[in-house]
Amino acid sequence: MDFFQHQDEARKTSNRLVVFFILAVIAIVLSVHLAVSMAFFWGEASAAGSNPNYQFDWFDLDRLVFFAGGTLLIILVASLYKMWRLSGGGHTVADMLGGRPIVPNTTDRHERRVLNVVEEMAVASGVPVPTVYVLDREESINAFAAGYTPQDAVIGVSRGTIELLSRDEMQGVIAHEFSHIFNGDMRLNVRLMGVLHGILVIALIGYLILRSGVRGSSRSKGGAAAALPLIGLILIVVGYVGVFFGRLIKSAVSRQREYLADASAVQFTRNPDGIGGALKKIGGLAQGSVIMNPNAEEASHLFFSDGKYGKVRAALSGVSHFAFLSTHPPLKDRIRRIDPGWNGRFLEVDTSAKTQAEPRTHKPTTEERAAKLFKLLPLHLTALIGTLDEDHLSYAHKLLAGIPEDVRNAVHEPSGARAVVLALLTDSNAEIRARQLEAVRETKDADLIQQTQTMVSLLGNAPSETRLPLVDLAVPALRRLSPAQYAAFMSLTDVFIKADRQIELFEYTLMHVLKRHLEPTFKRVKPPTVEYYGLAGLRKECSVLLSAVAHAGHPEESEAMQAFAAGAKELDGISLGFAPRDRAGLAGVKGALDKLDKVSPKLKKDLMRAFIASVAHDGKVTVSEGELLRTIADALSLPMPPFLPGQALDAPAKRP
Repeated sequence: MDFFQHQDEARKTSNRLVVFFILAVIAIVLSVHLAVSMAFFWGEASAAGSNPNYQFDWFDLDRLVFFAGGTLLIILVASLYKMWRLSGGGHTVADMLGGRPIVPNTTDRHERRVLNVVEEMAVASGVPVPTVYVLDREESINAFAAGYTPQDAVIGVSRGTIELLSRDEMQGVIAHEFSHIFNGDMRLNVRLMGVLHGILVIALIGYLILRSGVRGSSRSKGGAAAALPLIGLILIVVGYVGVFFGRLIKSAVSRQREYLADASAVQFTRNPDGIGGALKKIGGLAQGSVIMNPNAEEASHLFFSDGKYGKVRAALSGVSHFAFLSTHPPLKDRIRRIDPGWNGRFLEVDTSAKTQAEPRTHKPTTEERAAKLFKLLPLHLTALIGTLDEDHLSYAHKLLAGIPEDVRNAVHEPSGARAVVLALLTDSNAEIRARQLEAVRETKDADLIQQTQTMVSLLGNAPSETRLPLVDLAVPALRRLSPAQYAAFMSLTDVFIKADRQIELFEYTLMHVLKRHLEPTFKRVKPPTVEYYGLAGLRKECSVLLSAVAHAGHPEESEAMQAFAAGAKELDGISLGFAPRDRAGLAGVKGALDKLDKVSPKLKKDLMRAFIASVAHDGKVTVSEGELLRTIADALSLPMPPFLPGQALDAPAKRP
């Protein structure tokens, strides 16, 4: 199953989640009605005493409407409220679990190591670096990814994870979490938290009724007052029926996707001992993967390994013993799928000796393997979307190692990150550059002025392949800006871009990456939903975008038309029209991308194959083509790894 199939399956699973939720709500509503009726029967029967004429109406319509309808309303309101709370993105989940964002310029060696691993993964897969949170109070080994889209994604790791795992083991765990980001699992899991909150809230209502009923019954007598404590107690029991259904739904949704994420981690790193070693250490650690935060239960399906249940373990132990209710596959099964020859023994973990930030083991560089790289067809390149491999990881490691230390340090803190971005936008023309730097001086921000001048001198001749990775590295630090600083920074970048009265493709790409990956931090951004299941109604948008791709690498109109035709062949049955250069500009590209982001995953795959076929028409990739493909992939929420030095493109082959 490839990236697009994973995405489509996640969407279908999300639809099935609605069905599961409706069935669970029906069961809980009926249970509440039965429980309340029994409580009223007990209360009224006690009040009636030996009255031979007493009869209880089990099907009283008013009682059914009041309590069953009230229960339904409570569930829906609680679920909607939780979903609204979680709409802030991944950082909301991380905060709920007691996470602390790791500042990009941290000096803690363990935190620095996990950031290095995450940065390499992000650059290798072609996405901006997600914010990393550490759960300082959790000594177990566990991790999670949370968010609705890669733009608001965060990765959380426990303190035990960053202190007890080797670098290879850490890389395996992080690769597992990146798989959840790529494949749509992350968005599905956060939605699951919101939907199930309404089911779990019944137990809390029962507790409140029980507490108030005990006080009320001591002051008044009568059937209804006497029944309140019992109603509260029964609702608590019914609430745990909700817990049962919640865990059943989470198990049905998440277990198989954990196996897939494990397999993806091995595929990404080509090192089964990495993630395998992490799982074996979980089995050998006294704390295992237990998360002690009281909110761990509702987020149990997000974790790398079963986080049950911390402080609520005793209360829920009766449910946890059923294997079919577990949110994760058995630990031994996961290990044996990764390491079929495993001897069944877990790894002993010496918690008194924390792992050192060991240097990365040398692996062949991209240049050393260049001769082994096969020529890539458009179908091959499309298959790389949403994945990465050892070559891309090594490329990312070498690229990051080649960035000057002063630049690496600057990009990890807010002022320096702003300066790096502005330096990348600085014009080579002395007169235009002077106007740009004057705009920086007008901010009266001495630190920004000084750092921008320094970064301009350091990045004046920066290789083109490092420009977008530097922007990706800057994103976590830029997320730490205040809303006012963010608004001022975006205005300043706009001044830099418009200083020469024209917008180049890199400038457009940079602004697109910044807006798409920073806006969710500073305001609520509604995640895109699928609205189109066919491309027939989007001919204009497809034509404009494919024409822009064709023009990007072919200055001659005739060559661009040939590249366009090569891409159009990949979209069978859709009549597209080639747009001249003046009608396939960046303004048209933006409008087209806004609509095409709402097509189904399968159609996105067809679109990307067409764009790549157009680029591959002449067997090479220009900087402009690479930047435009990155922009398109990012706008369509598709993580696309960078092209590697030494990779060659073959002309499109006929699809089977």
